[in-house]
Amino acid sequence: MTGVIRGTLAACLIAIASLAHGADPICKGTLYLTLDTGNMRHAEAIAQILGKHQVKATFFVAQEKTLRGDMALDPSWAEFWRARVAEGHAFGSHTWRHGSFRKDDTGGKVNYRLPDGSQTQLDVEQICTELKKPDIRFAELTGRKLDPLWRAPGGRTTPLTLKAAEACGYRHVGWAPAGFLGDELPSEISPNEILLKRALANLKGGDILMAHLGIWSRKDPFAPMLDPLIGSLKSKGFCFATIPTQ
Repeated sequence: MTGVIRGTLAACLIAIASLAHGADPICKGTLYLTLDTGNMRHAEAIAQILGKHQVKATFFVAQEKTLRGDMALDPSWAEFWRARVAEGHAFGSHTWRHGSFRKDDTGGKVNYRLPDGSQTQLDVEQICTELKKPDIRFAELTGRKLDPLWRAPGGRTTPLTLKAAEACGYRHVGWAPAGFLGDELPSEISPNEILLKRALANLKGGDILMAHLGIWSRKDPFAPMLDPLIGSLKSKGFCFATIPTQ
């Protein structure tokens, strides 16, 4: 099931739980901004934007290579993550190796494509390990465990991965169709102005938004657009909250 569909199905649960997770009852609607690690190029700038607008986001963390040459969950990033914890954001697993769950086989395993293009197979226990390793490392870096949430890279899941994740305590979080902010699309085809206009026109209360802390391929980064996007959405009466954990 795709991330978009899963995000749509989750909207009802989120709406019910929103008041208990920071949503303002006078809001026109509540939006849920989520940020995946990516290459971390704009991590500090995005953190400043969130602070400026007093918005809490849900970060999905993986051990991804960063623009600095290290990895997103290396000790060199501990200060960054501790600061986000102190600010009250939420955090979920984005898998350890940031691979893609492709297809379940008949032997109770899932085909898992790694970022270098190689493939391996994971059984239920190994799927759980893939989700728990970021949780363990995040706690080592910050003293805080992840929330019981996860997002599959690319939103790609399979029946086996969803079942295994739920068995070891993680609920999958996708995103709404309008919540796909497009920061991983080619900027030549999808310029920032178009992406910003589309999001402002189509987002509605209960939607989960998805962007990254840095994308390798996009020439004109979308990350700075989060400033006018959040500001415009708040001026339209929307509030922001973190993803409910139940």
